[in-house]
Amino acid sequence: MSIDVILGMQWGDEGKGRVVDFYAREYGVVARFGGGDNAGHSLVVAGRTIALRLTPSGVLQPHAELFIGGGCVVNPWTLLEEFRMLAALGVDVERVSVSDRAHVVLPQHVDADKRREADREQALGTTGRGIGPAYADRASRVGLTVREFCESDAPEAQRLRPHVVDGVAYLHDRLERGVRVLAEGAQGTMLDVVYGTYPFVTSSSTIAGGACTGLGVGPKSIGRVIGVAKAYCTRVGSGPFPSELDNREGEYLREQGHEFGTVTGRPRRCGWFDAVAARYAVRVDGVDAIALTKLDVLSGLERIGIVTAYGADGAVETEYVDGWREQIRGARRITELPQAARSYVERIQRLAGVPIELISVGPEREELVR
Repeated sequence: MSIDVILGMQWGDEGKGRVVDFYAREYGVVARFGGGDNAGHSLVVAGRTIALRLTPSGVLQPHAELFIGGGCVVNPWTLLEEFRMLAALGVDVERVSVSDRAHVVLPQHVDADKRREADREQALGTTGRGIGPAYADRASRVGLTVREFCESDAPEAQRLRPHVVDGVAYLHDRLERGVRVLAEGAQGTMLDVVYGTYPFVTSSSTIAGGACTGLGVGPKSIGRVIGVAKAYCTRVGSGPFPSELDNREGEYLREQGHEFGTVTGRPRRCGWFDAVAARYAVRVDGVDAIALTKLDVLSGLERIGIVTAYGADGAVETEYVDGWREQIRGARRITELPQAARSYVERIQRLAGVPIELISVGPEREELVR
């Protein structure tokens, strides 16, 4: 049995949480393979937003086991607080397991992260949650694993201990029994520590290959890869962002899309859909199909841009297509979208080179075109 992967194709904040929630209906395990509580995956149910930082986004599918893989770094205090929040909503958190090989984010990591960011001549735009220093300690072989943390006398260790498992044995046991596994990425392809816009990147592997190292499986175990992309682009913090709109249209996208960070609350930089970055993500991730999110945010624009090429000195080539006035949140089939919206989706599909198989047209978990 193979592992299917869902990951971001842009600079994070693509709406992976609600896409994972949708696909998780067909899987027995949903497994996070990287990142820490710098991730912010949101689900909107009956007007209420549930913001997750560490727990996999299959949390609202009661049949699914939830697994935090060894490629993650875990802040025990954040995770336990998340458990309390979910339990108050009636979620069974006993089905959450944490790999013994994940590393622990400690208070000194948080302090170091904030200090280093403040000392940099040009800030990277980190969330200040200690993720980078925790991964650095792991690479330097001085980090603390979850297994080691749970052998301590800390009250948090005692509460976390029942959730800790041998991560490799746990996942391979499910695979050998034929259980379908869905791997969930954090951040996005363009923030990968090696293949992103270095040095303005996160500290983990966010591409599809990270699912192998983050979960302890071989490449033959990977099945389909579903890339999640917004119908436009956003980025938080510093770093290259070729399609950025520092104008009225960019402000429109920010306001209509409520583009403020789930974890930090920072306003996101906004721009047109970047087809160059999308084609790059298709290559490095081996994307089979795209889930396109927030198409509804573009409603009301007279014209919509798509970046199709990069030029010298940061210049970009942009083509424009007609926008649409109609609100589209009620659409559930592609034929129910305005012709201009359908044409926009088809153009993105051609430029990316892979099919678009799911489109979100509103924040609620059922506002999907498929």
